[in-house]
Amino acid sequence: MYEDFVHHIWKYKKFDHIDLKTVNEEPVSIIAVGSHNFNAGPDFFNAQLKIANQLWAGNVEIHINASDWFVHGHELDEAYDNVILHVVWEHDTDIFRKDNSVIPTLELKNIVSKDVLQNYRSLFEQKKKWINCEADFADVDDFIIGNWLERLYFERLERKSNDIGILLNQSANNWEAVLFKLLAKNFGLIVNGDSFASMANSFDFRVLRKTQSKLLSIEALFFGQFGLLAHDEQEIYVLELQSEYQFLKKKFKLSQEGVLPLQFFRLRPPNFPTIRLAQLASLYYEHQFLFSKIIAANSLDALYRLFSVSTSLFWETHYTFDKLSKRRIKKTSNAFIDLVLINTIIPLKFSYAKYQGNRNNEGIISMMQQLASEKNSTVKAFNSLKEVASSALQSQGLLQLKNEYCIKNKCLSCRIGHTLIS
Repeated sequence: MYEDFVHHIWKYKKFDHIDLKTVNEEPVSIIAVGSHNFNAGPDFFNAQLKIANQLWAGNVEIHINASDWFVHGHELDEAYDNVILHVVWEHDTDIFRKDNSVIPTLELKNIVSKDVLQNYRSLFEQKKKWINCEADFADVDDFIIGNWLERLYFERLERKSNDIGILLNQSANNWEAVLFKLLAKNFGLIVNGDSFASMANSFDFRVLRKTQSKLLSIEALFFGQFGLLAHDEQEIYVLELQSEYQFLKKKFKLSQEGVLPLQFFRLRPPNFPTIRLAQLASLYYEHQFLFSKIIAANSLDALYRLFSVSTSLFWETHYTFDKLSKRRIKKTSNAFIDLVLINTIIPLKFSYAKYQGNRNNEGIISMMQQLASEKNSTVKAFNSLKEVASSALQSQGLLQLKNEYCIKNKCLSCRIGHTLIS
């Protein structure tokens, strides 16, 4: 038995509240259960009750056992002085105010619907596999799941927006600088995301601004900061990069301190960090004021055109500096651009609109519904229970569901769990 289940029972009145009485046989009428408090202090604020024909307005405290009041030290905390009702699963002792008057106690264990209790036990007490509700997930109405996933997606967006806000503060409100840091991490993918982010943080964005008119300079900056140019090479392109990087290093007092090493192991060649760095360099060479162009782009086609870039000529015959390969134009694929849009561009557009005071999210929803669902183990596992993810909006919602609700056993805060228990 979890205390949040008792919260759930009280909040949604999942008990027989006709002829309700306290443990001391005082009649209780619930006018308002109060506002659920998720911070310190009593569990429900501003409840309105009628107890023994006396109207009361105040707070309600919830426990599994009445004696938990003392276990939690509430008798010493002034925040609990105005508790008007103690709601417990089991009454095992009386609770007193400082003036020695008894706090009315409502015991729930004998008045909760057996169906609700059985559904709760089925959800939490069965032998778990992947998620608590996997045996019943397929039975939940599509409309309920769809609406919940949309809400979860915006919950996820808000979290990302808060992270972007931190970057914006660190960057003195320079949205272009924030965009570069986000894109760098995204271009590094899961394996090299932190390394790419460390590279982006190793110099002031103004350095990139001042090198943006020359592709070789941007490439030298990126490759040089990762220490990839310290080779005894005869290739003219590599020699030019080395020379350019030495010039940039001296001019801008560049340091490689804090830049994390790159990983190539178990990556397919098209995802080698060298290729992604070359593509990132091409993106910034081809598009001055990239942030403004992204904000102005109101369709996926416009965004695809922005992010469809190829590497410079050297990388058409190389995946690394030291090995020749068959010629191939290494252009950003639509699948890769989708990841950039989902993880960076759309959250950034959402954050900027929020920053501007624009709360119209229809464009965000439309774009995410047009983007195909991500393919990962979490989405695959949910779809094996019930086919629920056909768009990126839904797959992002499922990631939020798994990470913030299922793993944390927050079923009672989840629309799906709530439905199954009720």
